[in-house]
Amino acid sequence: MIEVALIAIAVLVLFLTLGVPLPYCFGGALMVMYYLGDTIMKGNMLWGFQQLGNPVLLAIPLFVLAGTIMSESGIAASLLRFVNAFIGHVRGGLGVVAAVSCAIIGAISGSGLTGIAAIGPLLIPEMEKRGYPREYATALIANSSILGLLIPPSVTMIVYGWVTDTSILACFLATLGPGLLIMVNFSLMNLWMSRKFDLVLDEKPALGDLASEVAKRGFNATPALLMPVIILGGIYGGIMTPTEAAAVAVIYAVPVGFLIYKGLKWENFLSAGKEAATAVGAIMLMILFSMILSQMFVMESIPQKLVGSIFEITDNKVILLILINILLFLVGMVVNDVTAIILIAPLLLPLMNAIGVSPVQFAAIMGVNTAMGGVTPPYASILYLGARIGKVKVTKVIPPAMVLIVTGYVPVVFLTSLWPDLSLYLPRLFGY
Repeated sequence: MIEVALIAIAVLVLFLTLGVPLPYCFGGALMVMYYLGDTIMKGNMLWGFQQLGNPVLLAIPLFVLAGTIMSESGIAASLLRFVNAFIGHVRGGLGVVAAVSCAIIGAISGSGLTGIAAIGPLLIPEMEKRGYPREYATALIANSSILGLLIPPSVTMIVYGWVTDTSILACFLATLGPGLLIMVNFSLMNLWMSRKFDLVLDEKPALGDLASEVAKRGFNATPALLMPVIILGGIYGGIMTPTEAAAVAVIYAVPVGFLIYKGLKWENFLSAGKEAATAVGAIMLMILFSMILSQMFVMESIPQKLVGSIFEITDNKVILLILINILLFLVGMVVNDVTAIILIAPLLLPLMNAIGVSPVQFAAIMGVNTAMGGVTPPYASILYLGARIGKVKVTKVIPPAMVLIVTGYVPVVFLTSLWPDLSLYLPRLFGY
């Protein structure tokens, strides 16, 4: 039966590579399992619809809606001005502002697309005006946007926790360390690469002027900065579940956008709701079909057979982790993060348990790999969106994006796998 599963996966990858709409891609793989395997489709379809009723999944549309509202509300602009007050006069400082701002937005929205959608239109033209090549500015912000998939709360970690029956709070904490390390790497790489750009810098302010400007912008940014405090404080303080925190994020963002920053109008508020509904519809359809396919694999004992086949090749833990990272990287190149997690996590979790990798560390391993897929062609949805927002050809964005990925991201991918404390220290600190 493992041969049938491999054929189904091959059909799925082929359809994805050809650009076939996602539901039809999974439909093709399901048909392979149905006609060549022994599983019953009807029971799995009913099971899939029952899974969609899980309250945990309600957090996904709410975080997506909060992210789209943020993009229109002026919250991102306020955060940018505040962070820029500290290092706007430093060579390469504006690039650091981009990375840090995307991390903060990730701590609010839980989405990888929100950073580039909210920060890109504001910062890409400003960076170009200051002397950064437009394609580099676009690549930096697009790469930094994937921090939204790692800095909690994260939609992908909600899905992983649901699929693998792992604590969602532990999954949030597991990706925080790698996410912050990637932010630091991008910031350092930006400072190094900025040496060759002819940049226009702010005049270095006197200490008193700097303190005054920071206080002024900080006061203006206080409502925006309170969002991650409320959301993360509520989750880790045990006051709110992730689903409740997502609802609070939406409830908080609406009055802040309308009344304080005044970036929200009825027109763009409604368009944000429509955009969120479209994105959520696509996500939930992907979840349904990929969950059914995963369940069919489980019914055919594919995970156990896969573990046995891999152990016939090698039982060395380090080599296995390297091979798994390569596999996840390749999967991330052709499917989005949610699809990859639903499809691959149930298959590989038994193998992870067999080699002594905890489900919480595996959450971080999957998180960093699938997030990287968002900026790695051919899938690269975040990179393509960045190119569209930055009004630059994708072919020009890819070279600087690849430099940032190889130097700033790939080392963290392997550190997450080979250094367990990077992902497990915070969960252990909180008792997970």
